[in-house]
Amino acid sequence: MANSEKADEAASYREKMAKRKAVKDKVLAEKTREKGLVIVHTGKGKGKTTAAMGLVLRALGRGVRVIVLQFIKGKWDTGEKIALERFGEQCKFYALGEGFTWETQDKQQDIAAVLKAWQKAEQIIETGACELLLLDELNIALRYNYLQVEQVLAALKKKPEMMHIVITGRNARQELIDASDLTTEMQEVKHPFRSGIRAQSGIEF
Repeated sequence: MANSEKADEAASYREKMAKRKAVKDKVLAEKTREKGLVIVHTGKGKGKTTAAMGLVLRALGRGVRVIVLQFIKGKWDTGEKIALERFGEQCKFYALGEGFTWETQDKQQDIAAVLKAWQKAEQIIETGACELLLLDELNIALRYNYLQVEQVLAALKKKPEMMHIVITGRNARQELIDASDLTTEMQEVKHPFRSGIRAQSGIEF
């Protein structure tokens, strides 16, 4: 390619990017409002809690007070729990589940654990105890009707204006999706478990 052609191509590219930048700048200039977001991570694919923990880490890096409250999951040490404990009072971690439903095999016990965890969540929301609240696997509790979606929606309406609430778990209720500001659905394309590879420390937990 001759030098003149290269120069023309470079000029055309700069013009194209300048126009794109002008459009982007105009859109960004119109976005002036801030608010606490309701974020839902759902879907059958792996990565819902993982993505939420990434958001937690980002918030902690900015000095945000964070509370992680886990439903359903048992009280076992995960890599994220161990790591987040190093942030001291800036990040509180509550694992209030009794284990996955196929492990407990006790519906009343599961319901009691969920209601106890939800009572804690309501207290956090009402007192504004943090700026980012992660309600991990809450969708599962709603899926099994251990907790009513109306209770959750009522609490979300009462949250402090700038509190962000992240809710994870597959099979998110449509009412919750409708009430959210952001919903992401994780879709499985390929999973090592299908090939006989077990969950591994530092990757799955």
